[in-house]
Amino acid sequence: MSYYEILRFLHVIGATVLLGTGAGIAFFMVISNRSGDPRLIAHVAGIVVLADTVFTATAATIQPITGYLLARDVGWPLLSGWVSLSLTLYVFVGLFWLPVVWMQIRLRDMARLAAAQREPLPEAYHRLYRWWLTFGFPAFAAVLAIIWLMLTKPSF
Repeated sequence: MSYYEILRFLHVIGATVLLGTGAGIAFFMVISNRSGDPRLIAHVAGIVVLADTVFTATAATIQPITGYLLARDVGWPLLSGWVSLSLTLYVFVGLFWLPVVWMQIRLRDMARLAAAQREPLPEAYHRLYRWWLTFGFPAFAAVLAIIWLMLTKPSF
């Protein structure tokens, strides 16, 4: 396996982890939230925060490194064409993902407190959950767009 093939493999795995973890996290958070059970939500949100820390953060760190090395190896200019658009979208995703991580931690903590006190989830939880869901859509759409750009490499 050549240097380029190893880089490309790592980059594709990173993109797959970002897409898969994002979809999985969203799915499990939405399904657990629908239950209305603070204990279940607290448990699932704890796993979601862990998964985001272990998988998403790792892949998000590796992606720009492998992307830069691939672009340099192939000779794609970073500040033009599809590479530049991909980088712009990557920053866009980060601007939505970082608040989402904070929201997930807050949602987990509010659900844990409600479960410990045997009370329903507070209105603040539901309000933050709606923000969490709202922030997820543009970030996920941008990840899909980046993957499309990586696969098609359109000329602009």
